[in-house]
Amino acid sequence: MKTASFSSPLLDAILNKNTPHVNLSVSELVERSLSTKEGTLTSTGALRVETGKYTGRSPKDKFIVREDSVKDKINWETNQSISSEHFESLYTKVLDYLGEKKDLYVFKGFAGADQAARLPIQVINEYAWHNLFAHQLFIRPNETELKGHEAEFNVISAPGFQADPDKGGTNSETFIIISFEKRTVLIGGTEYAGEIKKSIFTVMNYLLPESNILSMHCSANVGKEGDVALFFGLSGTGKTTLSADANRRLIGDDEHGWSMNGVFNIEGGCYAKCINLSREKEPQIWDAIRFGTVLENVAVDNKSRVPDYDDTSLTENTRAAYPIDAIPNIAIPSVAGHPNTIIFLTADAFGVLPPISKLTKEQAMFHFLSGYTSKLAGTERGVTSPQATFSTCFGAPFLPLPAYRYAEMLGEKIMEHDVEVFLVNTGWSGGSYGEGERMKLSYTRAMVQAALNGELDSVETKKDPIFGLHIPAHCPGVPADVLQPKQTWQDKDKYDEKAKELATQFIKNFEKFSNVSDEIKNAGPTI
Repeated sequence: MKTASFSSPLLDAILNKNTPHVNLSVSELVERSLSTKEGTLTSTGALRVETGKYTGRSPKDKFIVREDSVKDKINWETNQSISSEHFESLYTKVLDYLGEKKDLYVFKGFAGADQAARLPIQVINEYAWHNLFAHQLFIRPNETELKGHEAEFNVISAPGFQADPDKGGTNSETFIIISFEKRTVLIGGTEYAGEIKKSIFTVMNYLLPESNILSMHCSANVGKEGDVALFFGLSGTGKTTLSADANRRLIGDDEHGWSMNGVFNIEGGCYAKCINLSREKEPQIWDAIRFGTVLENVAVDNKSRVPDYDDTSLTENTRAAYPIDAIPNIAIPSVAGHPNTIIFLTADAFGVLPPISKLTKEQAMFHFLSGYTSKLAGTERGVTSPQATFSTCFGAPFLPLPAYRYAEMLGEKIMEHDVEVFLVNTGWSGGSYGEGERMKLSYTRAMVQAALNGELDSVETKKDPIFGLHIPAHCPGVPADVLQPKQTWQDKDKYDEKAKELATQFIKNFEKFSNVSDEIKNAGPTI
């Protein structure tokens, strides 16, 4: 995937003037972060930082520049536009701001583990810890690659610069702006490092389909026999946790492409949620938190420097950023063949969806386009409790193109490679949020393993009367009554009420997809 580079005399002048720190080592970046008091070391050796006012993404502050080359391709119903004039003004002001800084940090690397789909990127940071984050999350070049590196997209991050919404065309002091013509992401007014990662994912979600490669918000792993599994889901639904399997090699935990050759990781690291993290439940993530890892907004004991992963005083969206090779069992390089199994993950706050169900091809397309889950607290600004939400393709905030582009590509690949698809509910059981309990991770792991091992292929299923989902009658390691969500509720009438309420939301949400076939439309719930 070759794209055009963009030369900015102003950016070149600033980088030449400031003599930035380019591709410093992990140790050097940690030392600089400590010396400037950007963060502190924990007992694990990880660098602990706070992101200030913003502890999650700011979707209302994200824009794409309305430029001639892309304006007819972008889905403006789900993406905010900003004028070229406003972008140019902010671009100049941000670079003037950075030009006055004593130190700037530059990471040169890649997005895309597949050599044919690789995007050379350059991340320019005001803070050393943000550059460490970029170093750990993107694909790191070797010495030869670094010498020949020519960036085809720049990320310029200046958290200390704030926009004037009355003059700058933004909604607040914060902005995340993508210019495809200028090959630039401009970030300001927020210290939340996730914006750096997700902005490049948005870029890849535009560029990859243009090269006939499906971009996906999913984790992926591969078994000993080469069988590949994809896990789709929004933040907090279990993509990272469930793909980190000691018996399977991790390809990646969040962002992937699917080309004619198979699946590849877009990133070089993991950005794991670590709220309520324990070694017992998530040993691979626990052990990955060591020197070089960035811990965001995790509470730490002032004296012992021991992290408290149960503390939500700063946010529930606590994060750990580490390179993928911090996980012991990974695919090297981060590429594999075509998927055998796809799992859609949802955290159902209503507590009415089954913990696992088999999907027909039409149901798979319905639920991919629906992208139902509960938005969990802390993932975005202003979200303090789980909210039912529909995020098309399980990644609507990061999709520049119309949803049908991604859905059509996925549907074609499912058919071409005869992929088995399951819907897994990692949310609530026995009642809705506040009344029921979160599904036990041990049960979820058992169900996922059974699906990947083919143990559910010939199991008798029962069709849910409302959602139409095919629920296995039994599953190794899971009590039979857990598989049938209604049986876990004491008040069966209240279950019916909540199930119909959620089904109504599914139906109403799907009304916007007028261009899909009747078979897909009819694959959803019925009341």
